[in-house]
Amino acid sequence: MIEELRIRDLGVIADATLPLGPGLTAVTGETGAGKTMVVTALGLLLGDRADTAAVRAGADAASVEGIWRAPEDPELTERVADAGGLIEEGELVLARTLAREGRSRAVVGGRSTPVGVLQELGERLVVVHGQSEQLRLRSRAAQRNALDRYAGAELADVATAFLAAYSRWRDADAELARLTEARASRTAEAAELRLAIERIEAVDPRPGEDAELAAEAERLTNLEALRLAAAEAHGLVAGAVDTAAEDTPDVTSLLDRARRAVERVAEHDRALQPVAEALGALVYAAGDAAVQLAGYLDGLDADGGSRLDAVHERRALLAELTRAHGPELEDVIRLLDDGSARLLELDRTDTRIVELEMTVTESLAVAEGHAATLTRLRKDAAERLAAEVTAELAALAMPDARLHVEVTEADRLGPHGRDEVALLLAPHPGAEPRPIGRGASGGELSRIMLAIEVVIGAVDPVPTFVFDEVDAGVGGAAAIEIGRRLARLATHSQVIVVTHLAQVAAFASNHLRVQKDTAGQFTASSVARLTGAEREREMARLLSGLDASDSALAHARELLALA
Repeated sequence: MIEELRIRDLGVIADATLPLGPGLTAVTGETGAGKTMVVTALGLLLGDRADTAAVRAGADAASVEGIWRAPEDPELTERVADAGGLIEEGELVLARTLAREGRSRAVVGGRSTPVGVLQELGERLVVVHGQSEQLRLRSRAAQRNALDRYAGAELADVATAFLAAYSRWRDADAELARLTEARASRTAEAAELRLAIERIEAVDPRPGEDAELAAEAERLTNLEALRLAAAEAHGLVAGAVDTAAEDTPDVTSLLDRARRAVERVAEHDRALQPVAEALGALVYAAGDAAVQLAGYLDGLDADGGSRLDAVHERRALLAELTRAHGPELEDVIRLLDDGSARLLELDRTDTRIVELEMTVTESLAVAEGHAATLTRLRKDAAERLAAEVTAELAALAMPDARLHVEVTEADRLGPHGRDEVALLLAPHPGAEPRPIGRGASGGELSRIMLAIEVVIGAVDPVPTFVFDEVDAGVGGAAAIEIGRRLARLATHSQVIVVTHLAQVAAFASNHLRVQKDTAGQFTASSVARLTGAEREREMARLLSGLDASDSALAHARELLALA
């Protein structure tokens, strides 16, 4: 429920505060005073597209702020929290600012937010009925929604269960189609992977093996040269007869002779002691080198040729795998691991297809069952809704009109079941029922819309209704009945109506007048709450155009007493 609406510099309204509250609020005023700006302001708060032309002449920006008494709605509270706003002590503040340059700013619960959030919240807070909303009533989706609201909680529960089954069926069916369509390519991929894995497993490569084999091949290819060089070096270091001439002393002997020569005279000069120690270290190092060379010679392959053939063969196998699955040996080894996992996934796909086929069959059967229940409930509700709305139309100056609610089953399931709903109007007995968009004028459509909301509102009320020009094209007794219906609707919802008829305004529990002031440079309007004599004079003006006529005042008092 909207408790208060504040408007600044919007249209012709300079600064106005509208106290609203529960019940029926009527907004009246002279033509051009800015009554429709009230609906425009609410539209801005509900996320409507902003028009910079609505900014009042002479002002830089327009602003609207609404204070809501928020209903107990967990989803509403969660959405406000998601936007960063707060509902404090049950009070929600929505605001919108529109700059003349075109910038628009929205605020929800004290926090700036995208305008789209206002639209989401507005759908839960307010139903606005103006000329554009009457056009929306002509859509099949809006007509089905109206019937579903009237059908109540039982249909809503079935619709929720149906949508869950329908979504499960659609998702499973889409995945099944994707997997089935790609079955041939998956089979080919699996066969290719199996062959590759078999080849790699047969070779069983090790990380870094290609580099190790390359080094071994290099050694084996130069085996004889390595043997000769090592033997010669060993002879020079250790004095082997086969590598050094008999008259050529070996390195170890020469170093040892030098060490002894220095040690004999080192006692005469301390400076020679480090030299002797260094020569001793060289003797030991030469001995170690000799041992290492001997070990190297002993370790050289006795049959290097056969080993070299084996190395070349192994390297050829690795090179073949690398060309096929490389470019590096690590990529080949990685394929063995990743390919095995992928192959397992591909093999599981056939199992997944079987599971999906079962899910599709089961979920479709469940959805079909719920759809059949929805059809039954809608057809039952359609008869009752048609009868009740027709009765309301009789009191709204359409005594011969008959509303028909037609429910037909489509060939395929949709998100709302199998049903197509159409509201048809027979304007007089014997006339062929036609879609209300073609069978009703603007004024008749307004009354049909009101009759539907009155009937549905008793079953599924919304927090706030806003009606603009719902009384267009009517007067007299029909206008009084419109006022009665609005007042009835206001017993379980907040109702705000912009009207030019005293017969409608008489039923309001809260009467606001938009007053135009042309004294300044720019036209400006304000809003005042009317009570007592002021309200009687406004009612008289609405009746006759004169607010001081005794007969008009008497008629106004009569209407107020009737209401």
